[in-house]
Amino acid sequence: MKIVILGAGQVGSTLAESLVSEQNDITVVDHQAPRLKDLQDRLDLRTVVGNAAHPTTLVEAGLEDADMLIAVTQTDETNLVACKIAAKLFNTPTRIARVRSRSIVARPELLADDGFAVDYAISPEDIVTEYITRLIEFPEALQVLDFAGGRVTMVAMRAVEGGPLVGHPLKDLHRHVPSVDARVTAIFRGDQAIIPDGDTVVRAGDEVFLLADTEHIRQVMRELRKMDKPVKRVMIAGGGNIGLRLARALEGHYQVKIIEFAKPRAEHIASQLNSALVLHGDATDEELLENENIGEMDLFLSLTNDDENNIMSALLAKRLGARRVVALINRRSYAELMQGGQIDIAISPAQATIGKLLQHIRRGDVVAVHSLRRGAAEALELVAHGDEKTCKVIGKKVEEIQLPRGATIGAIVRRLARPEVVRVDDLVAAERDSEVIMAHHDTMIQSDDHVIMFVANKRMIPKVEKLFQVGFGFV
Repeated sequence: MKIVILGAGQVGSTLAESLVSEQNDITVVDHQAPRLKDLQDRLDLRTVVGNAAHPTTLVEAGLEDADMLIAVTQTDETNLVACKIAAKLFNTPTRIARVRSRSIVARPELLADDGFAVDYAISPEDIVTEYITRLIEFPEALQVLDFAGGRVTMVAMRAVEGGPLVGHPLKDLHRHVPSVDARVTAIFRGDQAIIPDGDTVVRAGDEVFLLADTEHIRQVMRELRKMDKPVKRVMIAGGGNIGLRLARALEGHYQVKIIEFAKPRAEHIASQLNSALVLHGDATDEELLENENIGEMDLFLSLTNDDENNIMSALLAKRLGARRVVALINRRSYAELMQGGQIDIAISPAQATIGKLLQHIRRGDVVAVHSLRRGAAEALELVAHGDEKTCKVIGKKVEEIQLPRGATIGAIVRRLARPEVVRVDDLVAAERDSEVIMAHHDTMIQSDDHVIMFVANKRMIPKVEKLFQVGFGFV
């Protein structure tokens, strides 16, 4: 696929790196030559220095015969104008734009074909906010991923000594929780990926990926470690776009404090929030943190635009007694060094965002993509189309499918012929139109099944996509 990426910032460069490894023809446009030189030194791609909103620059980038434009520069205006030019002058089939402004996203007519002609608009700030919110709901998790409209959840956890399943083979999981069908889709022991079977023994320190019906995921998580107390008190360092959006999302459910260094910005934040306490100060100021009872915080989130400040304030908060600390870190080398040490979770905005982009880029009917292990692995939700003659997975048992090495089928979500009413508790019942099936060796895939897969090595993604592609003859 021929793809033109506008913007060589964190999102653009991370996306380019991911797509180049899958044998795509990639051109990256940016007005800063040093950024492009760094990319060219590392990756096999073309670069063009210039203004991404100028037609001449886009012609030089080869947009005239490109399959896709992905505009992820720092400015909404550049991204929107580029999409309009791509549609009007070059008839580019797919146009994706990074749009930060909520006032624009809230008006779909502006993005329609007779507006800026954006097929898909993404907001990294909203994606990261949602990502962090899910982590707060599951304080024991390193990553929380939703599939099939929330019916299935995958959770990455660190196995801890004393967990019921730690030191035991995975086949004991069914004995421990006989009423729940769940899968361990992968285990990472250090940097080594282990594709588990029933005899695989879980060790303390392993990063384990659990997959289960969302209703039962917490019950399965208890097998790997003692469950933490629910989060009640949250402190946020940094009142930028992400910090403010997160404070808005949390203040109705948690006790929230937010620290902002710039006084005008702190005053603006205070006017935008209802119950959250806004503090003007430096999040690396030990006296300020102690005065605000950092030792009583269940969660400290460092979300400024400065990696070093985020690392320092998170380390300081941990030393002063915060139960769990999370830092937003853009530089991959920093994130890899920090996570799992004093800092509990290091979040890369680019990696959190890339999944939303990839689900529009992947071949076949891909409903969801989640980037894992800082881009080394992926979890996907694909829809099986066709029939036994035109699709390589339909009508076959899982054990009969020639999956590439490191790829596993974790679960299937299948539409029911008739919706069924399920009792949620003594007072509440819910109607469901699909069922969740954990994949075993004899599970057979049917047409229109949503198949949830884990791919330990993302270089195998093209082979996975090929399995789900519909051959000639299917109408």
